[in-house]
Amino acid sequence: MKKEQSAFNPFLPSYEYIPDAEPYVFDDRVYIYGSHDKFNGKGFCLNDYVSWSAPINDLGDWRFEGRILDRMIDPNINNESMHVAAPDVQKGLDGRFYLYYFYAFDKYISVAVCDEPAGEYKFYGEVHYPNGEKLGASNKDPLMFDPAIFIDDDGKVYLYVGFAPKPITRLYLLGKGKMEGGYVVELEQDMITVKRPPKPVLPRRKKANKTPFENHEFFEASSMRKINGRYYYIYSSDQNHELCYAVGEHPTGPFSYGGTLVSNADIGYEGRKKKDALNYYGNNHGSIVNIKDKWYIFYHRQTNRHEYSRQACAEKITINPDGSIDQVEMTSCGLNNGPLPGKGTYSSHIACNLFGKRRTGSYSPLLIFKFYWFHPYFTQSGVDREDNPDQHIANMRNGSVAGFKYFSFENTTRIGLEIGGKASGEIQVFTNLDEPPITTLTMKIMGQKTKVNSSFEALNGVHPIYIKFIGKGYIDFYSFELD
Repeated sequence: MKKEQSAFNPFLPSYEYIPDAEPYVFDDRVYIYGSHDKFNGKGFCLNDYVSWSAPINDLGDWRFEGRILDRMIDPNINNESMHVAAPDVQKGLDGRFYLYYFYAFDKYISVAVCDEPAGEYKFYGEVHYPNGEKLGASNKDPLMFDPAIFIDDDGKVYLYVGFAPKPITRLYLLGKGKMEGGYVVELEQDMITVKRPPKPVLPRRKKANKTPFENHEFFEASSMRKINGRYYYIYSSDQNHELCYAVGEHPTGPFSYGGTLVSNADIGYEGRKKKDALNYYGNNHGSIVNIKDKWYIFYHRQTNRHEYSRQACAEKITINPDGSIDQVEMTSCGLNNGPLPGKGTYSSHIACNLFGKRRTGSYSPLLIFKFYWFHPYFTQSGVDREDNPDQHIANMRNGSVAGFKYFSFENTTRIGLEIGGKASGEIQVFTNLDEPPITTLTMKIMGQKTKVNSSFEALNGVHPIYIKFIGKGYIDFYSFELD
């Protein structure tokens, strides 16, 4: 019997940049459908849609399913620069699979169809009213953005859309449709014809004052799931870095604010404030899925000092008896169903915490990241989608920290690190940043890759590992070995 592989975050190969991932289980495999970023891209979603899948019995064994949509089959897309973003998929009542997407801030939601979960999807049309008018053609319709598709147990079909940006972006998009929050549209069973017109169900910024939604208003990234007879509307809040949820007794609402599921900077987790964020943060999008009676939240993180090279991550969550879901922290072992082995070699790119002496900041393109050259970041050598691209942490300067959670140690007594850069000083290794380091490695490097090692008192039990650089210059951190 094949041995189950360890699962890490990000869970796909390090050369793959898939944000906005919607996870589903079809025929004992987990499939993800997301946007497709380019490494060091100059904009969002520059690559064609692809899919990956894994057997439900081995969430470390992800298989590339290939390109699932050639954007040029859409008659409205006339050049490769028109990016396609944030899709969703459902298995229709006819057994076929329906892919919903939108492109280049256009006004419509397109649909493609396929006979299998990750085959070659063919253009089906745009969501439209019975008279043929496209949904979104009228400024009375909401702006068509981030489609989510849901089929209830009674066969009724619901489309969720919406975009509620801050004022400067709203000005840029004037005339594209309403931007008042999250909307639901009931469709006919043909999956493309509007049965009931758009209905607002989640409030946008400044429309939720003195309600539980305040400070967690709808921004984008609609997704719908049904759990124990209740409807969970997952969305990205106005905070941008977090995925939240609202709960209702009907797929068209009303919905009550539930809470935060995950933040890609651990903001809000155990009361953490933004000034103490544990990662460089930006937009977020994803959803939840049940795999073998365990629930997971899929989301994405930022790399390369911007929002255009995002990677898919996942964490285990718990549905409480009352239906609530507590916020979970980012880890390096989200799909692993437990800590990683405390002995072995690990790539630095699985760090779930990364910050500098000046802490962190937002990678939002609308903000100027102050003094970004003082901060560490995830990057890679090699070009986009090059296999074995050597993804690593670059530019760790004085006070920078990379954190990895969690490992199950059994008499582990040594750590070795592969590093590069130009620096002199020491590397401190912690299991708790509020306590003294378990060991310190003195080093001096002048541009070459090198390995440094240190022993420590036998470590047992479940702990994180934190790597902190103190000194002059910078180091590039590639991997570490525990034994």
